[in-house]
Amino acid sequence: MAKRISRKPWRGRAAKLLLSLAVLLALPALGLAQEIPTISLNLAGGQTEPEKVSLLLEILFALTVLSLAPAIMLTVTSFTRLIIVFHFLRQAMGTATMPPNQVMISLAIFLTLVIMFPVGKKINDQAFQPYMDQQIGFSTALDRAQVPLREFLFKHTREKDLSIFYSITKMDRPQTKEDVPTIMLAAGYLISELKTGFTIGFMIYIPFLILDMVVASILLSMGMMMLPPVMISLPFKVLLFVMVDGWNLLVGSMVNTYAI
Repeated sequence: MAKRISRKPWRGRAAKLLLSLAVLLALPALGLAQEIPTISLNLAGGQTEPEKVSLLLEILFALTVLSLAPAIMLTVTSFTRLIIVFHFLRQAMGTATMPPNQVMISLAIFLTLVIMFPVGKKINDQAFQPYMDQQIGFSTALDRAQVPLREFLFKHTREKDLSIFYSITKMDRPQTKEDVPTIMLAAGYLISELKTGFTIGFMIYIPFLILDMVVASILLSMGMMMLPPVMISLPFKVLLFVMVDGWNLLVGSMVNTYAI
């Protein structure tokens, strides 16, 4: 009898809890909840005014460009080469997390803005501002914006890297630069940037590798085989990099590679 009496309060509490949940779930059905406003976007099939249709297409194109902005930044700017070189520098020095990834990416972004400033200025003066002033149409502005960008891409794209994609797609070889599609040019430029970045990274690796070999040889001759050479060479690497003003030298050299 005592056990049965002790279970009754718990049953009562459980019943009250279930009743409370049922009341909360029933509130919307009782009309106590407000209606949630909805927004719908559609493309009217019977749209006959060309101005409205062109404006709608421009908005869709702008949204598409914004969604692809990170990919565009990675493929048609100097960001790829910079971030590869910075990664090789950090690996060569032996500092796995210093500088942090956020600092390296931020530095690469700011240097990209500096390097791409002349191209962006030409696009702004020749395409964006005339379009905003309603002096040219959207298609004309788009064609004008591609001219400075294509000049930059052609300047830093190897013909060998560009021909690979023509071999893959079985397309006819272009006679002039104007015959090369922008997408094909961007792909060739990305391959060229990868090779250039790895080449610069290899050149950066050499002095630090020599320092590691010297330290390892000294430790081996002293019989300190259990002591990791990286632990001893790391301070000397940092000292060497600071003494030669490495960041100034590296950043200046990277910027000058795009000024050629």
